[in-house]
Amino acid sequence: MMNAVVRSVVRCPSRCRLRHSKGRHFAAQAQQQIPYSENEFPDRREAPIISRTKAVDVVVTSKPQSNSQHRVIPSTRSIGVERPAYIPPNVPIDSLEIPETKITTLSNGVRVGSMETYSQVSTVGVLLDFGSRHELEQYTVPSTNKTVSTAGVNHLMQLLAFNSTKNYDGTEIRNILETLGGATFAQSSREQIMYCVDVLRPNVNEAFNLLGETIQSPIVQEIEVEEMKQVIMFQTMDMMPQVLMGEGLQLAAYGPMDGKLQQLGRPHFCTAEALPNLTADSVHAFREQHLLNNPEGIVVSGSGISHDALVELAEANFGHMTSNKSDSAKTTISSIYTG
Repeated sequence: MMNAVVRSVVRCPSRCRLRHSKGRHFAAQAQQQIPYSENEFPDRREAPIISRTKAVDVVVTSKPQSNSQHRVIPSTRSIGVERPAYIPPNVPIDSLEIPETKITTLSNGVRVGSMETYSQVSTVGVLLDFGSRHELEQYTVPSTNKTVSTAGVNHLMQLLAFNSTKNYDGTEIRNILETLGGATFAQSSREQIMYCVDVLRPNVNEAFNLLGETIQSPIVQEIEVEEMKQVIMFQTMDMMPQVLMGEGLQLAAYGPMDGKLQQLGRPHFCTAEALPNLTADSVHAFREQHLLNNPEGIVVSGSGISHDALVELAEANFGHMTSNKSDSAKTTISSIYTG
């Protein structure tokens, strides 16, 4: 090998000299001091400069007045001498009560449960008594006599939460909640679906009204459905192995009986086979079957809000709903363990 290297150097002396000249050029550049600005990190070979200043020696100069417009906080949210009505009064420590859960049932069957935690952030939510176990491969809508598939619709409804409604589009709802200092989330399971809002306590009334409108009068547009179906497709491709394992164990535990899927043995997440059959009509049909005529299946819950205030909000948003036992009865069928 050494002989080969010697022969290559002898054959190409000009190439060797070129390499040596390039090496000397780069070495000379490395030795030069590279200028640094005051905003850049100094050369490592320089010692750090430590400066000390006493607080009494600091001269504070007032900032010039800016002509730019800033958002002014409404006076109703400022805290002055008088305590705002939305802030609970201070009481002696020996008179504080341990927070307890209070439950009230409205005249139409809607249940309201809350716990006053005296927090400045309120959490309000609505739980609905239906889930993926109630989906059907084919369902005939009584009002239209149209047959649709509701398989996978709970997964779709979870993603469609807090989108366009009767009075607002999805962008307006997000902007309003951002202004109110709120955050939303929705979660579905095999037996329930939940819509929830965390919001600053002074704005809980406005946030709950948006929550009620999201549940009662959503405008399920086909373009939104198609967008969420794309999201479902990507979620299915990127689902974690432990989630797939749990889904498989559930399907194995409640296997088919007499050639038909049991309710607890249905897939919770929308499958690739069911995805093409989902439409806006699927969502409307599922809501008509399980929600619109079933106030007994609605639970309003909250924390960081007085129970009386939550009952009043629930009455205003859900108190008008009427029950129709013929439509909502016998939708939950017992499943038999077969695993």
